[in-house]
Amino acid sequence: MKRFYGAVFGWRFEDYGPNYTSFMDGRLNGGFDKEREVSKGGALLVLYSKDLDATLAKVREAGGRIVMDTFSFPGGKRFHFTDPAGNELAVWTEP
Repeated sequence: MKRFYGAVFGWRFEDYGPNYTSFMDGRLNGGFDKEREVSKGGALLVLYSKDLDATLAKVREAGGRIVMDTFSFPGGKRFHFTDPAGNELAVWTEP
């Protein structure tokens, strides 16, 4: 997971034990917990990108799968992808 998200978004990581790692990029901080299974129907995490096409290409290059190609929605455009662990996220940009 760290390799994927580092390649796509440039995040840096710090491990806190075997099941939790935090990520940061100077603006955004968060974390991953590996103890839970991926479940359908949860909240969709939507991340911002200034260059949607470049981010989509990075997702593919890093081993992610595009599950909903770029589309317009009120406020901009976005696409959905799954990471190598099967988590679905989206990336959006302004019009």
